[in-house]
Amino acid sequence: MSNEVLLDDDRVNRVGIDEGILCAGKNIAQIELILNSARESDRTLLLTRLAPNVFGELSAQWQQLLDYDSVSRTGIFGEVASVSDAPKIAIVSAGTSDVPVAREAMRTLFYHQVNSTEIHDVGVAGLWRLQQRVPELSRYPVIIVVAGMDAALPTVLGGLVSGLLIGVPSSTGYGVSRNGESALTSMLVSCAPGVAVTNIDNGFGAACIALRALRAAVLMEAVND
Repeated sequence: MSNEVLLDDDRVNRVGIDEGILCAGKNIAQIELILNSARESDRTLLLTRLAPNVFGELSAQWQQLLDYDSVSRTGIFGEVASVSDAPKIAIVSAGTSDVPVAREAMRTLFYHQVNSTEIHDVGVAGLWRLQQRVPELSRYPVIIVVAGMDAALPTVLGGLVSGLLIGVPSSTGYGVSRNGESALTSMLVSCAPGVAVTNIDNGFGAACIALRALRAAVLMEAVND
């Protein structure tokens, strides 16, 4: 089975973002093989879509070694250095049902040593909740916005703040929400200019866009110097 696993140890050096291990579709033996490979090479790992029942089937040693979060279904192997920098990224969710996707973004940023601020349950159905947070949100250079159903939140924010907006359609909703397809379409046809959009429920991908944006800002400063 060893030929099924080949970790990309140099990815973080090439692109500034480490490899994320998608656990959905992998069996327990494959996940444990990946973890063992990481331990042998003395590297950290971010595991995504690690469902609670799958985590529960891992051997006791791996369960103890993983920093596991059941809400985001993420696991972190190895020590991640803490940072004291003020958060540059806000993660906003329309409703409480969107928190798992938002938390996946937060955990991905945390793994890459980037602080973020989470603001939840400010969807447009109660617009006053969002209005109260606009002055705060306008201070962030990057905002990740998670919303399902009609997914109007990124469009509304797009007319109120100047930072980079990354919309994440979530599969929250009933009937014609079609497991997030309606939210995806709504974000793609947003009349607010410049809203980036990820795939459905892709908090990991949104965090990666945010990381690239921050890295691009650093590179731009270097060029200007």
